[in-house]
Amino acid sequence: MIVLAIGDVIGKPGRRAISTIVPELRATYHADLVIVNAENVAGGLGTTPSTAQELLDAGADVLTSGNHIWTHKEMLPFLDSNMPILRPLNYPPSVPGRGYIINQALVVNLIGRTFMSNYDCPFRAMDELLDSLTDRPPVTIVDFHAEATSEKMAMGRYLDGRVSAVLGTHTHVGTIDAQILPGGTAYVTDIGMTGPVDSIIGDDAGAVLERFLTMIPHHLSVGKGKTVFNAIVVTVDNVSGKATGIERISREVD
Repeated sequence: MIVLAIGDVIGKPGRRAISTIVPELRATYHADLVIVNAENVAGGLGTTPSTAQELLDAGADVLTSGNHIWTHKEMLPFLDSNMPILRPLNYPPSVPGRGYIINQALVVNLIGRTFMSNYDCPFRAMDELLDSLTDRPPVTIVDFHAEATSEKMAMGRYLDGRVSAVLGTHTHVGTIDAQILPGGTAYVTDIGMTGPVDSIIGDDAGAVLERFLTMIPHHLSVGKGKTVFNAIVVTVDNVSGKATGIERISREVD
């Protein structure tokens, strides 16, 4: 199985890059499954029904998210609909939505706690899920939406040999440590973002600098100009569920 996983998509520039590049990459790599993190797809913060559908129409099979999934309230009913969008598994059980989906593979969305918030333990949540799904497909892909590199690496090692891939999101800065761990799990600390190059993690650089310099909260707008497309391609053995290859993709588009 060939899995194409795309990092946090930032606003309209990111959505345009998805619609331009994903069909081409899907054909080039013969990708069986395309996973897109839609955490910041609506104006740089959160997701709306229309922006989520735009990603699905462009070729995404599953949408993952993170702490901003609750930003636009009109999105909440869709978390319990047939739309293939996930919120992190380790939110309290009473919240809308689901933390995993089976779409050829088992795709799981987790959120970290270090420098984030007091979520339920992602390690125990993943243990409980794997123990409860007795009839799951061999391939399991985890989007771990977390801030701390150490927590992401710990999750990769903790799940090594039990899942096919642990792919980090949230920081918007791609890391160079794409690898296959000793137990056969593909790992990268952060996929990176699909959004404006001339920005600070996708937002207008001037607005972000003003916030740092004044410490006064104000609206941040999505950056403009060229867009970077960050993704990871993972090749997984369909029988064993072990990863056999991992490749980083980074492109710029006008």
